[in-house]
Amino acid sequence: MPDIMNRLEKEGHIAGISAFDRIYRAHHRSRVKHWFWGAIVAIVVILFLPWTQNIRARGSITTLRQEHRPQELNSIIAGRVVKWYVKEGDIVQQGDTIARLAEIKDAYLDPELISRTGEQIAAKRDGIARYGEKISATEQQISALEQTLTLKRRQLALKVISDSMEAVAAANQLEIADAQYRRQKVMRDSGLASLVQLEQRNQAYQAALAKKMGAEIKYMNTKTEMSQVEQEYAEKVFKARGEKAAALSEIATANAEVSKLSNQYANYSIRNGMYYLLAPQSGQVTQASKAGLNEIIKEGEKIVEIIPLEVDYAVEIFVRPVDVPLLSKGQKVRFLFDGYPAIVFSGWPQASYGLFSGHVVAIENAVNAEGKFRVLVGEDRNYKPWPRTLRNGTGASAIALLKDVPIWYELWRNINGFPPDYYKANEAEYAGGKSKK
Repeated sequence: MPDIMNRLEKEGHIAGISAFDRIYRAHHRSRVKHWFWGAIVAIVVILFLPWTQNIRARGSITTLRQEHRPQELNSIIAGRVVKWYVKEGDIVQQGDTIARLAEIKDAYLDPELISRTGEQIAAKRDGIARYGEKISATEQQISALEQTLTLKRRQLALKVISDSMEAVAAANQLEIADAQYRRQKVMRDSGLASLVQLEQRNQAYQAALAKKMGAEIKYMNTKTEMSQVEQEYAEKVFKARGEKAAALSEIATANAEVSKLSNQYANYSIRNGMYYLLAPQSGQVTQASKAGLNEIIKEGEKIVEIIPLEVDYAVEIFVRPVDVPLLSKGQKVRFLFDGYPAIVFSGWPQASYGLFSGHVVAIENAVNAEGKFRVLVGEDRNYKPWPRTLRNGTGASAIALLKDVPIWYELWRNINGFPPDYYKANEAEYAGGKSKK
């Protein structure tokens, strides 16, 4: 019995000591110091790990080229819809007919407008040809008048010479008759000649004087006739030249009218081709602004919108002015597209999952209404391709990658509110990536 009691007391003492040790861990060796120093070493190592500085911004999907964006199909002319060839949601190819219009302006309602305009042009050109014939006839008339005038000049010149010779001969005869009359008078005074002989000489003298005056008058009349002929033919030539100038003026006026009619003819022909609205490129028809038939469309009004099928997507992001100097053409940008799952580690883009890559294509110099700058980012062909299911307007979160720095430096920069380090992308790398497109 005493042995049993001793054994129970001993076991109870041992159990009490074991419970005390378990509760207060008086004899347990602590490893907190090892964990502390391990944590310190791990933190130091982490602080010296590389961290990629970045700029975050929001944006949306757009296209790299303007012709790949949704385009409105506008009617150049006013008209009314008489037939639809497609409906919203249809896929059309470039050149397919979307709708047909009918004319509503009274100036173009005549179905024979083009042919009648062509007839007017032909009539005007025929009139020009007739005026050309008139000019040719007038030129021949002028030439004939000039030739006749030349002959008249020669004829009158010869007549003037003849009349002048007659005048000289008459003057000589008058001198002879005058001398004979004076001699006869002297002889009559001397009694050597009779009165009849004196009268005969006087009569011969008077006849010679009259003949001289007649020759002089004839000579003067011939010269006057020459001047009259010159004036007469000059008037005829001037009149013919005036008719020629009038014909030339009519030709110029007719040519101007032909040009005007030709312009109208071309406009009418082009307008005839505008009654059919054609798809400018392949795509999907959406947002029809008119429904049914006989609806009126104004000039320049949109009738449908076409979304291209084959596009080269890009992302437009908007960054703060303080971040613009850190961006440059060709700089790498990572994207998280709305609706696509991703795991993002901001400073370690290589460790992230579900991100897509791009490079800066253009940075606009003008600030928008919100005080931010628009940056256009294209697809990086050297990285995994962007999803083909992207659509215009899809949201995107952009992470523009900058310089690699230690984590401790990044923490220190953020604590002090300093901007990221200045960084310039590799232009040669960008050129290489661009050439692979």
